[in-house]
Amino acid sequence: MAQERIKPVTEGIASSEAHGQGASSLAPLVLDPSRPVLMASGQGSQKPGMGLSLLDVPEVAETFQCSSDVLERDVAAIAAAEGPEGALALNDTRNAQAAIATLSIGIGRALMARGVQPSVLLGFSLGQISALALARMVSLEGAFRILDARSEAMAQAATQAPGAMSALLKADAAAVAQLCEQCAQGDVLVAANYNAPGQIVISGTIAAIGRAEAAWKEQGGRFSRLATSGAFHSPLMQPAAEQFGAFLQTVQFAEPAVPLLCNTDAALVDAASIRQRLTDHLTHPVLFSQGVQALRKSGAQAFVEVGFGGVLSGLVKRIDKEAVRFCVQDRTSFDDYLARWEAKQEQLDSMASA
Repeated sequence: MAQERIKPVTEGIASSEAHGQGASSLAPLVLDPSRPVLMASGQGSQKPGMGLSLLDVPEVAETFQCSSDVLERDVAAIAAAEGPEGALALNDTRNAQAAIATLSIGIGRALMARGVQPSVLLGFSLGQISALALARMVSLEGAFRILDARSEAMAQAATQAPGAMSALLKADAAAVAQLCEQCAQGDVLVAANYNAPGQIVISGTIAAIGRAEAAWKEQGGRFSRLATSGAFHSPLMQPAAEQFGAFLQTVQFAEPAVPLLCNTDAALVDAASIRQRLTDHLTHPVLFSQGVQALRKSGAQAFVEVGFGGVLSGLVKRIDKEAVRFCVQDRTSFDDYLARWEAKQEQLDSMASA
């Protein structure tokens, strides 16, 4: 299958009106450079022990308790598990998504409760659900119900139609489109994540991914098979999209209290468009690189990842080396970032009163 055509990102940030979900009053965003972009981590960033040093932070502890209650399993215990069996359990789609989203939401809520005012929210794939909670489009409990429905649908689809994902290094969109067309051979094979210049993830059947990796290696390219349990952001997730879309019709969404950028088109979302955007997200590529570029053009200077591993911070560095980057993932980085934020606010207050 040939790669789906991606709409170009225009100057600034577009409204959700372009997504075909009715009229929207959202205007292109002009960001306050003194306020950070909060980025919520995606699947694949999980690691045993993640976030445990933050459980004495009230907002983080509350978020872990809420997710455990809604999901009916001890999410902190899942994150704490060690050894091969613990890692295997954590890498299960439902457990990985629960642990990653819980940590991102908890850290984000803790920073915002201490005065960190984000200019915009940007999630990566799964991180879009975390961003929903931080934008207060749904309640904390509601976000984990959405997460549960999403992860269950994705896990079922991955079992019914096994697939894989692989990151191609030093790849551009044209080369990946050609590779997918060449190696699909009747199977599903598409570009799934536009991570950064020189890094595009492909998604498809296991056989097609294997052919693409071999062909890419023959061309002198390098690749890295991702630790995912299915071909996410590809047509193989269509059954999941249908199931998840039906669930979303039962959910009420508020307008975002903080602007939220969508992965599917690097555009802002609103309550009218969010259901279709979240449904499309399962089968459409993640335009993370395009989103960061659009935010930079709109005035964003600092990007703060809330979640473990620093993957998104690393991608931002590859997208724009001039952007300020920080990852808040444990107690040390949490305290460090708050100290930096408070010092910056004191400096701004001093300049304003001078």
